[in-house]
Amino acid sequence: MKSSTTSISLTDVDIDRIVEMAWEDRTPFEAIQAQFGLAEQEVIDLMRGELKQSSWRRWRARVQGRSTKHATLSAVPDARFKSAQQRVISLNKVSKR
Repeated sequence: MKSSTTSISLTDVDIDRIVEMAWEDRTPFEAIQAQFGLAEQEVIDLMRGELKQSSWRRWRARVQGRSTKHATLSAVPDARFKSAQQRVISLNKVSKR
């Protein structure tokens, strides 16, 4: 693991989950902030430290053109469907209600 520039102490599992959420197209930065307390710029810095340079450039180019990475710019307020039969994801700090 590369060093992180954030002041919040994160476990390896937390960092892996943040990287996974940041790569997802429909997960806004606001969701990462609500769950882990990292602002958009802190997520960008974390991704820069965790990814290879070429992967970071690819991720940055992908994220910059996406309105879905920002909840306020997204056309659909809640574009995700979750079945009542679906199990709760155990790695999230915020429990599903």
